[in-house]
Amino acid sequence: MDGKHMQIGEVAARTELSLRTIRHYEETGLVIPSARSQGGFRLYTETDVARLMVIRRMKPLGFTLDQMRDLLDATDRLDVGVELDADERDALLERVRTYQQAAAEQVEKLRVQLSRAEDFAGTLDARLEQNAASARA
Repeated sequence: MDGKHMQIGEVAARTELSLRTIRHYEETGLVIPSARSQGGFRLYTETDVARLMVIRRMKPLGFTLDQMRDLLDATDRLDVGVELDADERDALLERVRTYQQAAAEQVEKLRVQLSRAEDFAGTLDARLEQNAASARA
């Protein structure tokens, strides 16, 4: 096998996604293995790994499979190097900007949620320390 292709196990290890998840993303059309070995094993490239990493990063931010597909389609069309007219390029860039804004909003919500969780954990720590101090007294 040439050094440019990886089997699904290596891709799973690199992306920290399960084999089942990668297969699911293939079934839904989000990622297609770049090739198959003579034995029929899925073979992936660095581009496929990068695509899976985009999906992996979008999932915890609450993006749906359809939204992931839409963003990947827009970025694929921008990256292909095909000549796009100005209107089509602007429309694709606007789609990407929409996802960037949605991601930024989700990140901010997660920051607030994390801050509240840290405050709560601190409150519990303080109560445990008070209890330990009163038990020693």
